[in-house]
Amino acid sequence: MGEEPRDIQVLKTELSAEPIQADALSVLQSTNQILHLEFQTLPQSEPPLPFRMLDYWVRLQRKYRCPIDQVVIFLKSTTSQMVFTNEFRDTNTWHRYRVIRLWEQDPQPLLANRALLPLATLARSNSPNRLLEQVVAQVDKIEEKPLRGNLAACVDVLAGLRFDKDLVRRLLLEEVMEESVTYQDIIQKGVQKGLQRGKQEEAVLIVMRLLTLRLGLLDPVLQQQIEGLSITRLEELSEALLDFNTATDLAVWLEH
Repeated sequence: MGEEPRDIQVLKTELSAEPIQADALSVLQSTNQILHLEFQTLPQSEPPLPFRMLDYWVRLQRKYRCPIDQVVIFLKSTTSQMVFTNEFRDTNTWHRYRVIRLWEQDPQPLLANRALLPLATLARSNSPNRLLEQVVAQVDKIEEKPLRGNLAACVDVLAGLRFDKDLVRRLLLEEVMEESVTYQDIIQKGVQKGLQRGKQEEAVLIVMRLLTLRLGLLDPVLQQQIEGLSITRLEELSEALLDFNTATDLAVWLEH
């Protein structure tokens, strides 16, 4: 047999893939169709978004064997031409998906559907602050406290892409801090992340931020006490502060 050409490399025939996680998947039972939503704050990603959408589609098709409707929702306004790309092309492969640029969308349909209120904060508007106030007003009308709190938490996260976070949280403080399991989960994960890294300074910053939102500006003496707490005590404080109504409550807790 002749020698193998030197410019040919034999590859392994086993094709493995790293696990990936889609942002949102829903099944439309009436049509047995999957709706795949992918939310993007920035157009750049690695691997590039068009390839990722093809990768998602192949994996979903292999698993469910049904029609798949894919939608990419760009959240943050940008002039990048990448947000106008809605397909992946390479040699004999052509895959398409839908793209929504949220800053171009009419806010009224979003304001009319309470499940979409967080997205409304990023919709088209000549007066963004007025739009944010409209969203908050709609959230305030929701009578179910857990739902109101969780929507407020989502508004807090998404509106932060467009508005000053202090402005958003001044409007949403009561709902977010007192009613939202979602928000508290986000904060606890942030505290835990700091604890896992063993960074006391990071945990202090998170707790101080929560206390400021809850109680307003703190006395320097109290701040100094908090800065000297161990990671374990900071974790305990992050849970206890939900019951604080005044700085006195904090001072009493620190004395124990």
